[in-house]
Amino acid sequence: MTAPDEHKQEQREDHRAADPAGGPLTTDQGVVVDHTDDSLAAGERGPTLMEDFHFREKLTRFDHERIPERVVHARGAGAYGYFEPYESCAEFTRAAFLQDPSVRTPVFVRFSTVQGPKGSADTVRDVRGFATKFYTSEGNYDLVGNNFPVFFIQDGIKFPDFVHAVKPEPHNDIPTGASAHDSLWDFVSLQPETLHAIMWLMSDRAIPRSYRMMQGFGVHTFRFVNAEGKGTFVKFHWKPKLGVHSLVWDEAQECQGRDPDFNRRDLWDAIEAGEYPEWELGVQLVPEEDEFSFDFDLLDATKIIPEEQVPVRPIGRMVLNRNPENFFAETEQVAFHTANVVPGIDFTNDPLLQARNFSYLDTQLIRLGGPNFAQLPVNRPVAPVRNNQRDGYHQSTIHRGTNYFPNSLGGGCPAHAGGDPEAYRHYAERVDGRKIRQRSESFKDHHSQAALFWNSMADWEKQHIVEAFRFELGKVDARTVRARTVEELAKVDGELAAAVARGVGVPEPSGSQAAHKLASPALSLDAESLHGDGSIRTRQIAVLVSDGVDAEQVTSVREALAAEGAIVEALADTDGTVTGADGETYAVDRALPTVASVLYDAVLVPGGPVDTPPTAVDPDAMRFVRDAYRHGKPVAALGSGVRVVAALEPEGLAVSTEFHRAVSDRGVVTDTSPGAASAEFIQAFVDAIAQHRHWDRPPVRG
Repeated sequence: MTAPDEHKQEQREDHRAADPAGGPLTTDQGVVVDHTDDSLAAGERGPTLMEDFHFREKLTRFDHERIPERVVHARGAGAYGYFEPYESCAEFTRAAFLQDPSVRTPVFVRFSTVQGPKGSADTVRDVRGFATKFYTSEGNYDLVGNNFPVFFIQDGIKFPDFVHAVKPEPHNDIPTGASAHDSLWDFVSLQPETLHAIMWLMSDRAIPRSYRMMQGFGVHTFRFVNAEGKGTFVKFHWKPKLGVHSLVWDEAQECQGRDPDFNRRDLWDAIEAGEYPEWELGVQLVPEEDEFSFDFDLLDATKIIPEEQVPVRPIGRMVLNRNPENFFAETEQVAFHTANVVPGIDFTNDPLLQARNFSYLDTQLIRLGGPNFAQLPVNRPVAPVRNNQRDGYHQSTIHRGTNYFPNSLGGGCPAHAGGDPEAYRHYAERVDGRKIRQRSESFKDHHSQAALFWNSMADWEKQHIVEAFRFELGKVDARTVRARTVEELAKVDGELAAAVARGVGVPEPSGSQAAHKLASPALSLDAESLHGDGSIRTRQIAVLVSDGVDAEQVTSVREALAAEGAIVEALADTDGTVTGADGETYAVDRALPTVASVLYDAVLVPGGPVDTPPTAVDPDAMRFVRDAYRHGKPVAALGSGVRVVAALEPEGLAVSTEFHRAVSDRGVVTDTSPGAASAEFIQAFVDAIAQHRHWDRPPVRG
């Protein structure tokens, strides 16, 4: 079996800087410098001299350290890893990296938010990019996807309009990294093709708990081509091993203040800890003869193929196991392009995909300063490169010989592949027609799949979507835009439109309203298929401790959860240590004022002095537990800690009232027993954490 990332690692060695400890400081020209704290000046208090080449070089390099940030997907994080297929896919595609399960193909993946600049927060409501560069033996293949399976527009000519609308308002550059403003919703209300993606944007899918718990989609319908030239339509799906989990809006907003790097820190820390994130690659395959057998157009990027109609077939897995060594050189300079394909993968006539095939290359040329960006280490293929394309900005190769074809002086090299069966061949598709600016009638249904998404949601997901629409439209100043958007929502679902209208102060739509009935249960976060492997690995668990804590309880639960792969931290009102009930000191990992419930996946309240009333509990601790509870997170309590849960006064929730009897009710696990936690309690807590959220629990007081 080929070692993971072996070839890509070896290739990068030639570009890795020498150890700076190996010699003195020099200029870019290699001249040794003996002083870099003061400029060359005419006297101690005189003017700086232009002849100070070291000063000028140092400042010039600093002035030019930044390249233009991406117009979209500026905020990102990346990692290296590998992909391996489960079995040969030769029946459908000749792509070499999808043939041999013993061969691991190196990859680099970049996750990103779309709207905000580099300095925006990770947890904004937005689409997330999920772009994968496969360094295959046949050249680089880029699967440039998102965490939504659909896009906002059908034709790429509208992309500048959509991005201009979703970006900050042009007159005041507000808001940053957010979609709740007039220009986006004006565009949405006038372009109903956006509605399906807007439904995803208003759902919890737009605020993922972690990049490691996020689906990815190729969005478009692509084409597999096998060795015989037979084509098969294909849609790509990435499914995370840890399951698909999201934040809720209240958490996402607080995370922006508590830790704006919440998602990128999570990815980095997991890989550093050896908890390598993993995704399964699946495909939906449609024979070409079935192209027109759906009630939508396969070339329409605002539509999905429901999994109930065409199941997702798993074909391989991807593991990310190494963080970049330099953010700028790798994550910032990586360049993706939808037209970077390999033999066996081809395009369709999707007008949005056709536009991306032009736009991405054009973007990289200006952002990375010229045509040689493919020579940057993170972009360089492991396959050999031989052509006559030379010169230009930042050319790092010293070429020799002729630079044209055909030639005889250079021995005719590099020569055409001729009849080489390994060469890329475009799919032989008949194309004819009149030159027109006109969209197909099959693209004009903008409401049924938006309704399909809504109908597929659990009740709690629908409530979150309504709240999201109310938040977004509530920040739109133009009442006409609010009303027009609600009128479009009425074509999706009447109850949805009415609920949003009541929240944003516009009339409820009157007259006949949509009554779409189709649903796809696989789209709901409640779907069993999205729960992952059922483990609690890397889940962040908070344990609230204070002086007098029952340390035996804390230790027993902490060790059990750590054995399951969870990360457990003890929190107290101050940093340092607390004194347990047995008189021993117990280490505190973090002080409560520096963290918040939104940064954790579950909370445990261990016991302490039996006579400690709930009112004596630290207010920060009570708020921590209350927030965890109302966000649907698992809450566990032992011994006298059960009183803290009871103090929330959750109506109708069952809690433990007798020793040695663990009670689990809708994600709240309690046992009034002192001492080490029972196996029954621990298993119930583990099961609750694995479920991630519990939205069927009763509300709390206050």
